[in-house]
Amino acid sequence: MLAQFTVFPVGAKESLSKDVAKSLDIIDKSGLSYKFTPMATIVEGEWDEIMALIKRCHETMRESHNRIYTSIVIDDRKGAKNRLTGKTEAVEKVLNRKLHK
Repeated sequence: MLAQFTVFPVGAKESLSKDVAKSLDIIDKSGLSYKFTPMATIVEGEWDEIMALIKRCHETMRESHNRIYTSIVIDDRKGAKNRLTGKTEAVEKVLNRKLHK
């Protein structure tokens, strides 16, 4: 399963780097495969472990802010593995070239 999620405080200052870094530290230490992007983080794993991870990120943000916005998008394909890289590799194979990353 892939889950793309974003957790951020509402009404906070313009720069959120320190807040995002706290979540990324949790994600990085989780042992799950992930990809950090400027707009969201994509994690690959099983339902329970991903939901627990998102909950930890949300709760950690909640410790220092009164209002938190969490957005989650899930792609759950039965039996699929290695989707974090496999999905982009499949498209590159169709195009017969590497895409800009």
